[in-house]
Amino acid sequence: MRAFLLLPICALSIAGPAAARDSLGIFDSWGAFRDPRAPRCYAIAQPILPAGQTPRGFASVGTWPRQRVRGQVHFRLSRMRRSDAPVLLKVGERRFTLVAGQMDAWAADARADAQIIAAMRSATGMSIASVGANGRGFADNYALRGAATAIDAAALGCARLR
Repeated sequence: MRAFLLLPICALSIAGPAAARDSLGIFDSWGAFRDPRAPRCYAIAQPILPAGQTPRGFASVGTWPRQRVRGQVHFRLSRMRRSDAPVLLKVGERRFTLVAGQMDAWAADARADAQIIAAMRSATGMSIASVGANGRGFADNYALRGAATAIDAAALGCARLR
């Protein structure tokens, strides 16, 4: 099932919220969007960056009603990672090892998705870290204020789509 969703997830990373048809709301640094053409809904945020830097990554939690997938966590890394480097997610005090491609990372399964989302609901921040293709470590940091509301808005936005 995860391989089947790789194409829609990659499309999300290219299209992003700018191509979404319906904005379901902005909640602090998180937004919720619905694309009824797919159909899919997602909550999405960009990493915290110093002023003047352009964000290159994002964190999202998506729902695909036709595939019966709800609450799938996806990260677009800000840098290409070294192929043998693990991708580690820290949400509050919880730590998760993610499955990763060159620039993307996901939870290993639906149970891990649920654990990550539960941790996101009670934490104030999260960080995803790895080693870049250049051999230097990097971390993308996210504020979680508004994340739970955006995740709920996205889930509700696709509740009736099939």
